[in-house]
Amino acid sequence: MARKKLDTLTEQMYYVLLALTEERHGYGIMQDTAALTGGRVIIGAGTLYALLSRFEADGLIRLSAERDNRKYYRLTEEGRRVLEEELRRLQRQAADGERVLRGGGGA
Repeated sequence: MARKKLDTLTEQMYYVLLALTEERHGYGIMQDTAALTGGRVIIGAGTLYALLSRFEADGLIRLSAERDNRKYYRLTEEGRRVLEEELRRLQRQAADGERVLRGGGGA
């Protein structure tokens, strides 16, 4: 079965959207993600700018300002909906894993 557009997010996609719950520029997104994850998730510039372009085209983020030769972005309502749905999906996966690994049984 084909995957729906943005049915699931990669880890980098998730953290870019999470960072944009507040207005940030590209380098700020990379810094926020590294800090939030303790350096576990690093987003390179090429990946970041490809995601920003895609998310803007998909209506998940919007350009909110241009200052000091930097573009600032922020999550849209649709972006927040996608982010919240991904959080619920991850929570369901974690709950399933806990149930199986802690002896609650599987399918």
